[in-house]
Amino acid sequence: MRRTVTLRTTLHALIAAPLLMAAWPATAPALAEEAQDIVISIVTGLAPDDLLNVRVAASAIAKVEMRLAAGASVTNLGCNDVNGHKWCKIAATDNPKLNGWAPARYLIPLNPATYVEGTAGAAAASAQPAPALPPDLSARLGGEGQAVSEPPTKSAAITAMQDAYGLALAANETPPTGEIQDPAPAQPQDAAAPASGAVEIPCARYVGQPMTRCEASVTRNGTDKADVTVAWPDGGTRVISFSAGLPAGSNADGDFRFTREGSLNMIRVGVSERFEIPDAVAFGG
Repeated sequence: MRRTVTLRTTLHALIAAPLLMAAWPATAPALAEEAQDIVISIVTGLAPDDLLNVRVAASAIAKVEMRLAAGASVTNLGCNDVNGHKWCKIAATDNPKLNGWAPARYLIPLNPATYVEGTAGAAAASAQPAPALPPDLSARLGGEGQAVSEPPTKSAAITAMQDAYGLALAANETPPTGEIQDPAPAQPQDAAAPASGAVEIPCARYVGQPMTRCEASVTRNGTDKADVTVAWPDGGTRVISFSAGLPAGSNADGDFRFTREGSLNMIRVGVSERFEIPDAVAFGG
């Protein structure tokens, strides 16, 4: 069977090759950058029966958005240093719009990139770009024997830039009612607490119970002594005493122990009770 190669067939092939080659340099770097800004991390380092609190802001006293068990996998969008501690912006792998901040010490591996709101990593938490359609060469060339009357098609580089700009706008739009709002700016952990009146601190009373919010009142004695009275949501109180600027004990019979992360005191009483009390709450900044 004899095959006839017409002038139009050859012209189509010659035009298609440069267009495909031009599109690849414009889109490949954007795809590579997005892949580098996203890392899958595993939740680890939790105490037995404990859960990782994912908060709306990079602060130990920010509202809890979701809680994750040890071994859960999350999308890590980047990690930032906040008040001397590293926090990572993470999102649920099955629902990118469910996202928040978690301490980096509970995630392996970490994302070496810095999270910046509005970048490719932030856009990936709320939207995924649709694949570009191949160019319609027949429409550009027109029918045989006809002159092309369409205006020149935009270059692949311009199209890629417009797509990235659209993603950034989508990430900053206010979501409709029922969707997760973007996290509020992180508040410094050592911000001055009110001199009087009730405050709220993270707390848990029972084994395996996730951290919740408890109202607390503070009685100060000088600059380095204070009593923080925590009111349990289901009734009863616990008094945590501070002396010489550090947690010193409680009014319970169980063991009392604590660790510090910067100005944050992570306190345990007995087997199950847990508290997170910043110095600013105990001593007023």
